[in-house]
Amino acid sequence: MECITIKDVARVCGVGVSTVSRAINNHPDINPETKEMIMQVIKENNYVPNNSARNLKRSDARAIAILIKGISNQFFNSMIKVFEEEIQKKKYSLVLQHVDAWQDETEVALELEKEKRLRGIIFLGGIASHSQEQLKKIPVPFVLSTVSLLGKEYKNDYSFVSVDDVKESCRMTEHLISQGHEKIALLCSYKEDVSIGALRLTGYKKALEAHNIPVDERWIRHMDPELDSYSMESGYRMTKALLEEGVDCTAIFAISDSLAIGAVRALIDAGKRVPMDISVAGFDGTEMAAYYNPSITTIRQPAETMARETIKLLFDSIKKKTNVQQLIFEGELVPGGEDQEPLIEQCREIVRKFNSIYGETLKEPQIVLSEGKRIKGLDGNEKMGKSLGNAIYLSDSEEEITKKVMSAVTDPNRIKKDDLGNPDVCM
Repeated sequence: MECITIKDVARVCGVGVSTVSRAINNHPDINPETKEMIMQVIKENNYVPNNSARNLKRSDARAIAILIKGISNQFFNSMIKVFEEEIQKKKYSLVLQHVDAWQDETEVALELEKEKRLRGIIFLGGIASHSQEQLKKIPVPFVLSTVSLLGKEYKNDYSFVSVDDVKESCRMTEHLISQGHEKIALLCSYKEDVSIGALRLTGYKKALEAHNIPVDERWIRHMDPELDSYSMESGYRMTKALLEEGVDCTAIFAISDSLAIGAVRALIDAGKRVPMDISVAGFDGTEMAAYYNPSITTIRQPAETMARETIKLLFDSIKKKTNVQQLIFEGELVPGGEDQEPLIEQCREIVRKFNSIYGETLKEPQIVLSEGKRIKGLDGNEKMGKSLGNAIYLSDSEEEITKKVMSAVTDPNRIKKDDLGNPDVCM
């Protein structure tokens, strides 16, 4: 796309260049109607004064911009770190630009490109709703990161890196249903959102419908446009409203971990126990979700891998080394503390029954979610240690759990074979 100049604006408006300059600089010595006409032409043609960069050759510019929509979303932190490292390695400069929820990121990109003479752009979050006509206006290589164009007719025309948000949201909702939940509330994006939030809402509804669970619109909560998007405060406010309205639900699925943590805080402040009274699940797989207490069940996106592939695609495109590519990554369902509760209770029951038979008080075994994750004792407190010989995993069978509990709580040589096979003990 050829860039419009100040002379072009003057010609279209039928005025002199100096008049256009006065309009741009908000000079008082100009007719208001003329100024309005000039500003309208400037907006329609995406004209941005280049200032000191006006005469800079694009080949000499070495700047990459990252446009972030949803900057309060903690998930983006690790990705931005990777972007920064890789861009510095290539001897380019990094321009970080926050895009408000109400802003059109393509317009922001066009303005920024002219001001900074960018070589490339990464769109982080947002943009999935834009038309091909809007995307075509961007004159430099760009990659959509964490957002896909799946379902769009022009999806093969642009590079993007993401997970399948519909599929992964559906998976999390299916998981909650498998835990016995049917009344599942959703903390979602703005009502007007047609990007990531809309895709995750679709996945949620798809799972409910597949299990013949009617979708109650009272369960679906949307962010307040006045608050930072995907923030803990937003999750807190939505959950508080849910409780104050007396909406009946047994689980809350938040479409980001930040929202989920805000939800847990609201539940605790209301005197609710998590997960005993209400379960909470998130999305993104951020570090804070793992270290929150209770740790939150979430869908982990491979953030660093996605970031490295994003920056590789962008630089390959700048150097014209590759064609357009679309990379869809698999998410991983990471169980949190609340998913341990049934396992912990099962182990407690085995210990109680063993004690009732042998008349002893046995020490508790350690329980761990998976290799490398934190260990949790039956008392609910975290236990740190490297020896996981008797660790119990969510993937263990009932028989494996029983044997591990027995070996952890007492001398396995004292346990009779009949006892291990006795349903009264091994329940």
